[in-house]
Amino acid sequence: MKDQHGNDLSRRAVLLTGGSLAVGVVLTGCVVEQAAPPAAPNSAPEGQPSSAPSGQQSSAPVTQAPGGASALTTADKVPAGGGVVLGDQKMVITRDSGGTARAFSAVCTHQGCLVSSVEGGTINCRCHGSKFDVSSGQPVDGPAKKPLPPIAVEERDGAIFPA
Repeated sequence: MKDQHGNDLSRRAVLLTGGSLAVGVVLTGCVVEQAAPPAAPNSAPEGQPSSAPSGQQSSAPVTQAPGGASALTTADKVPAGGGVVLGDQKMVITRDSGGTARAFSAVCTHQGCLVSSVEGGTINCRCHGSKFDVSSGQPVDGPAKKPLPPIAVEERDGAIFPA
């Protein structure tokens, strides 16, 4: 067998070249596999847990409004002083102690992780410990200094819809 320059190749050279090529293909496949997005529907930025405690996340819209808008969640899933993280929509829906449903961006204003839960009157980010008030989105603990941006929602017929 001859190489591209007409030189004779030994059997060992052919095997080494072919083996090196095969290793390169395998390693490239590993890099591509690692770079692929996670399969989890509620994925989060690197270093951030991708799911909240049970009952804290919802993903698919629940129902349709007469105008065709899909509900974000049902009202009964958003307890007073608590809420749900909608990871797919990057939104958190809360209910203050007075019963008013509110929504905020689920992207923490500290370093962009998705918030992970809503408990004890706060929206919580596990990445660095920031906590935000369920009524206002204002930071109450941790390194975040800016509030979570509000998102307009309305509650009707037992469901919460985008406004």
